[in-house]
Amino acid sequence: MTIYLAADHAGFELKEKIKFWLQKQGHEIKDFGAFSFDPADDYPDFMNPAAKELAVVLAKNPENNRGIFFGGSGQGEAMVANRHKGVRAAVLYKYDEDIIKLSREHNNANVLCLGARFLKEKEVIRAVELWIKTSFSNEPRHKRRIAKF
Repeated sequence: MTIYLAADHAGFELKEKIKFWLQKQGHEIKDFGAFSFDPADDYPDFMNPAAKELAVVLAKNPENNRGIFFGGSGQGEAMVANRHKGVRAAVLYKYDEDIIKLSREHNNANVLCLGARFLKEKEVIRAVELWIKTSFSNEPRHKRRIAKF
């Protein structure tokens, strides 16, 4: 699977750790930055390019491409990502298996936005692992709802 990563200063350190872990799992990574810690950077500068390219790729191959965006809370990152057609970003700032699974099973989320200030590295690894392996249910009611976006 190809995974698109983006982070601002608040998510930079966690992104770097998760990037290394994802590569060890055999995933291809497309990293849109930040590439260094800069406390004055702005999250849209990283999320917009990542979500824009991901949206193009998802239109052709939605099954083998996902995004993981890192910020302080994940909220702003999701707001930016969700402005791009075909991108469905879910926010996680507290480890909860049900929320992780439902974001995939019911909403077919293709971007996971993580609140780096609220999650520990081990929680993020567990969350990302579960999120990647969870499939969309393909139930008609969920397909119908997503089509209304």
